[in-house]
Amino acid sequence: MKNTKNRKKILEKIDLNKVYEPIDAINILKQNAFVKFDETLDVAIKLNIDANKTDQNIKGITNLPNGTGKNIKVAAVVASDKQQEAKDSGADIVGEKELIDDISNGKLNFDLLIASPDQMPALGKVAKILGPKGLMPNPKLGTVSKDVNSAIKNAKSGQVKFKNDKTGIVHAGIGKLTFSEEKLQENLKTFFSSIVKSKPESVKGSFIKKVTIASTMGCGLQLNVSSLR
Repeated sequence: MKNTKNRKKILEKIDLNKVYEPIDAINILKQNAFVKFDETLDVAIKLNIDANKTDQNIKGITNLPNGTGKNIKVAAVVASDKQQEAKDSGADIVGEKELIDDISNGKLNFDLLIASPDQMPALGKVAKILGPKGLMPNPKLGTVSKDVNSAIKNAKSGQVKFKNDKTGIVHAGIGKLTFSEEKLQENLKTFFSSIVKSKPESVKGSFIKKVTIASTMGCGLQLNVSSLR
């Protein structure tokens, strides 16, 4: 109940119909944080696409310059002679057949799965388990790679996956509210730039309709898109 009261007080102070400069919106969210945990700064980008057309959907991956502040648990499926290297690169769980067996038994105690190309046929057996959870390794997302060690290091350093939902919106967490305003703005601009570069050829005219940011418990503030370019 206390959080609801706090949220109500904040909403009374903030103009939700205004379009804000990115740094101002970040400042407002930071100043009005009222919960005890470190909130995530979330961005929502509304795209001018028809999400029912597969050639207009986007998906990809980007490295945020200041990381996400989130500790991602990475699993790597690699041949036995590459497993020590994968551990040294920061993988939390490493294996081959035994790891695939764990997955087929529903043991999914990781946030991201990375695989070398030679392991993909074996992983095909558990695609039905991994696919619906968005965990199936994919070359487009950099999670199938000949250079598994770089893929692990990138994932650990603050990589963000993105794809639009059924309503044509891309959502992502781009840092913690305790990051400095400058670091959050830098992450935001990097993420925005990645989305702009992902514009499908079949989309004509403007690609970005609207950009909003919010903290986990805070309200959504609309941003001036031209200031993000």
